Amino acid sequence: MIFVLDNNPDTPFPDVSLAEREPDGLLAVGGDLTPQRLIQAYQLGIFPWFTEGEPILWWSPDPRTVLYPEKIKISRSLRKVLRKKVYKVSFDHDFEAVIQGCAAPRENSPGTWLVPEMIDAYRQQHKLGHAHSVEVWHKDVLVGGLYGMTIGGVFFGESMFSRATDSSKIALVHLSHKLTQWGFKMIDCQVYTKHLASLGAEEIPRAIFCADLYRWTRLEGWTGSWADEGKLYPEIEEC
Repeated sequence: MIFVLDNNPDTPFPDVSLAEREPDGLLAVGGDLTPQRLIQAYQLGIFPWFTEGEPILWWSPDPRTVLYPEKIKISRSLRKVLRKKVYKVSFDHDFEAVIQGCAAPRENSPGTWLVPEMIDAYRQQHKLGHAHSVEVWHKDVLVGGLYGMTIGGVFFGESMFSRATDSSKIALVHLSHKLTQWGFKMIDCQVYTKHLASLGAEEIPRAIFCADLYRWTRLEGWTGSWADEGKLYPEIEEC
């Protein structure tokens, strides 16, 4: 059964155990993308994902793909790229450019799930200090990056893009490094891809994921801009 949400942000989500098996994780439809609703959803292990022309769809797949920041895998070839200092990385330097890069059509996929309502919602979260971006630069040109939400000790990854070889991987490596330094416990990657698995992401049961969220989203976190960490980092020391 798929639940229908109204536009009252205080209306609770159904329990994630009630999500559909096919399509995997579909839990509810409708509602809105207000800051209160989005934060509530993420704390419960739920995220919005829909395309233009569809109502808002809310998902909680089982299993869940996560990456523990300290377990990021850096291949030999990627380590060589990092050491060459070809790219530079910044944080919250240009959130707008990153989200637009993520929304742009991909090769063999002209559409995008980042519809205008979603972009506006994450812009608002960025202004509130909950959504953050990582930018990858080559000769002052943005060539890749990612963005996501933070609540307590969890980073909820939303999307990444790449216009140059390894640029999205470099964004994730730098993010993982900084999150480890800051005491974050987990990156939510939502659904499995080979790209994420090659970097150390793994699948865990939804029940375990939600139990971890309950503990870790209640940790003291960093709400506000990461601009102070926005210096350009040409390399990662522990690589």
